[in-house]
Amino acid sequence: MKPRALTRDGTIAAAFVGAATLLGFHALGALVLFAFFVPSIVLSRLPHPHAERIRDVDKQGPRDARQVVANGGVAAAAALLAFFLPEAHAVAAAAFVGAFAAASADTWGTEIGTRYGANVRSIFNFRNETAGLSGGVTTLGTLAEVAGAFVVAGTAALFALVPLAAGAIGGIVGAFADSYLGAIVQERRTCDSCARDCETDPHLCGMATRRIRGVSGFRNDAVNFSATFIGALASVAVAVLCARYFP
Repeated sequence: MKPRALTRDGTIAAAFVGAATLLGFHALGALVLFAFFVPSIVLSRLPHPHAERIRDVDKQGPRDARQVVANGGVAAAAALLAFFLPEAHAVAAAAFVGAFAAASADTWGTEIGTRYGANVRSIFNFRNETAGLSGGVTTLGTLAEVAGAFVVAGTAALFALVPLAAGAIGGIVGAFADSYLGAIVQERRTCDSCARDCETDPHLCGMATRRIRGVSGFRNDAVNFSATFIGALASVAVAVLCARYFP
């Protein structure tokens, strides 16, 4: 039996995100949503040649409601803005696409980078980093982030919802923000029993862990939500510039 993509509460949250998307942007919004969601599910089910790289990460398995909101909450809010304030449609559309492009870029970078990336470095200080933990980047993972952003941005641009540059730049900026927040702000813990850094408490071994850096309680979901918000803002800024200088 194939693993589920969503938990029960994750399915409910996803239904709300989908409903908001349809209200605000109709079928075009659904296409953008699918451009994020479908590749994300496919990538998450690829064989993992380095399963040990994900043993210490914050969340694994089907996405729960918090993860769904962290990745789709900003986009859903933008869609509702478009529905309730039609005069803000252009700004809301840019925020919607930028948020999903950032979520897509981060997902592609994580899924491909942890599986096939090599020479993991901290995006903050470029020192060697533990593979799989937030803040670590690889060349392949970074290229995957760009590709993930362009898939969503390209889908939106194909149907003239948002300029390609706005969606793509929003997605890439959001993904880089995700990595920086993961390296600097996200809570990093260590398991003294295993002598391994991790993002969970307790550790996979069952022992309690202690925080060694980052903001207490600022975990992966908070990072993802912040990154999609930053991606939305960047996309809006670029869309405004495009409208002003390339009407």
